[in-house]
Amino acid sequence: MTVNSGSPAWYLRRLSRMGPREVGGRVGDAVRRRRWRSEPPDCPSVTGARFTAVLPAGTFAAIPPDAAKRLIAEADRLMYGHAEFFGVVRDDLTDPDWWCDPKTGRRAPWGYAFDVPYRNEDAVGDIKQIWEPSRHQYLTQLAAAYAITGDERYAERVAEHLRSWWTANPPLHGVHWISGIELGIRLLSWVWIRRLLDGWPGAAGLFEGNPVALNQIWHHQRWLAAFPSRGSSANNHVIAEAAGQFAASCAFGWFPSSARWRTGALRSLERHLRSNTFPSGLNRELATEYHGLVLELGLAAVAEADAADVPVPATIRLVLLRMTDALAAVVDNRLRPPRQGDADDGHGLVVDGAGTDRWASLLATGDAVFGRLAWWPTVTGTDVRTPLLAALIRPYANKGTAPAVARPASRPGHFADAGMTILRGPAEIWCRCDGGPHGFLSIAAHAHADALSVEVRHDGVDVLADPGTFCYHGQPEWRQYFRSTLGHNTLQLDDSDQSVSGGPFLWTRQARSRVLVADASDASDGGTARWCAEHDGYQPSVHRRRVELTAASQELRIVDEVRGQHGPRRAVRLAFHLGPAIAADLADNRAVLTWTRDGEDRSAVLDLPGQLSWRSHRGETDPPLGWYSPGFGRKESATTLVGTGFADGTAPLGEFTTVLRFRGPGDE
Repeated sequence: MTVNSGSPAWYLRRLSRMGPREVGGRVGDAVRRRRWRSEPPDCPSVTGARFTAVLPAGTFAAIPPDAAKRLIAEADRLMYGHAEFFGVVRDDLTDPDWWCDPKTGRRAPWGYAFDVPYRNEDAVGDIKQIWEPSRHQYLTQLAAAYAITGDERYAERVAEHLRSWWTANPPLHGVHWISGIELGIRLLSWVWIRRLLDGWPGAAGLFEGNPVALNQIWHHQRWLAAFPSRGSSANNHVIAEAAGQFAASCAFGWFPSSARWRTGALRSLERHLRSNTFPSGLNRELATEYHGLVLELGLAAVAEADAADVPVPATIRLVLLRMTDALAAVVDNRLRPPRQGDADDGHGLVVDGAGTDRWASLLATGDAVFGRLAWWPTVTGTDVRTPLLAALIRPYANKGTAPAVARPASRPGHFADAGMTILRGPAEIWCRCDGGPHGFLSIAAHAHADALSVEVRHDGVDVLADPGTFCYHGQPEWRQYFRSTLGHNTLQLDDSDQSVSGGPFLWTRQARSRVLVADASDASDGGTARWCAEHDGYQPSVHRRRVELTAASQELRIVDEVRGQHGPRRAVRLAFHLGPAIAADLADNRAVLTWTRDGEDRSAVLDLPGQLSWRSHRGETDPPLGWYSPGFGRKESATTLVGTGFADGTAPLGEFTTVLRFRGPGDE
């Protein structure tokens, strides 16, 4: 079903997921937006402003040479106008059109910000393509290149683009004044741009000595104080809003309202970091990239607090510590985390060049700030961001206000609150099992209908893959596919999703899962790791799945059951999505899988349930099936194996067994 996210029916569905307090808050927002239609006020007069939140002497000497080299190469590409956003290659970044979507060629309309129909691609274009350059994270890269090299060409380009943006986007006019997450991340970028340009003679004249810049900074903070994300929308967006507001009010604390904004933002940040994070440390949205985004934003906010000597609640550092330990626990042997839920390539702070490993960077920063544990994976690769953040953030062990906390003595394999279990076996076999909540808050905006799905890798290669996200707006058939039940490695009944979508970021009915068995003992030294869970998304039937990873045979066994049904038999589709590197030769119900890793040929055999009829699909579009999205806005064809048949609640038709056996050298 295609859902128009701007239709009256959508608004009714959205309203039904709000509580009374949220409804009241949104009514107040609507009144304020009408009142703000008049000419926005000028910011208060500022005299004697100075930027003092500078990096300590010697910080740049700590940047590894290879990380600096990658950054300079990226900065040089940007100087020539070359960039890529969400799969769209651009060569117009020397003089950007801030309102144009290069993918569709459309320009967003001018007018009062809250009148712009940003969800309507026909009227505006792809809003993500328009918004992304205006987060100004490519300018933080150019500013970092200046800080490392002293080459003023980079600083001058940054100044030119900031002045262009400020002129083209006066307060409350146009598409860049609609979404709080955009304003929050943009403020964070401006703080770091000013910090990284501190040695440039024009830095003060660009920021604290520039009435236009002061007006923009003030209005961004006024907006964020007035329109925070509320209730069912208080997910990663509110973290970005609070982090950006807090960073700006610390580093640019030049206004009469700065202290009030700082206090409010810090209160919001502390509250929402806790509410967005399970006690285990995993992000409650159960979308891994948002775990990374929230962790980046939290670390950046703490860096500003320490740079300005502003005390922060100990709970903030504790949440970030737990998030870091959880990340270290779930990555595979190549430091890749699960591909779970939505992913839009969003970052909190970007100062590195292409080829830098985001997750290795976060773990490296975690090591510098919190200290690594003995079971953490070894971090390979280097980055620019870690030395910069580590220069500002006081080490956790040195914080007298930090509470004593018992960190995990060994690598956790089961996160009961999040319903995530990681099974590990020999030859770097890694398997994620999903038995957790559907998503976060009443709308579960970034969830997928993926209950009981599995994700299997061998030495970091996707074998049974989570296909990813691809898009948010403008292509509803693709948005629907990538978050559907059929789009994941799980079982579908009667051609229906387990959870019911009410729009691209709205679920009106959510399947409930529960984990029955979670023995995530590392199977690499022998024995068998086990997991079992069930969900109620197909009432009155229950889908139950058992997974066993056996070390001796390098075998993963998956058993699906349809239990407790009443009435006629039900149509079954069981899907297994292979990673893009995997070639599959399917004959009847057996598929031989082959791939290459580091120049070595590898293989596995996938024995599929014989009572289902199996077909291979690849790159199909009507309807979509057989796709893998390596990043937002990008997709490539990949093989999907789909078995069809029926379940009547009695064995063998009610039970389906799949066996994935990895072959070692010399195996037939």
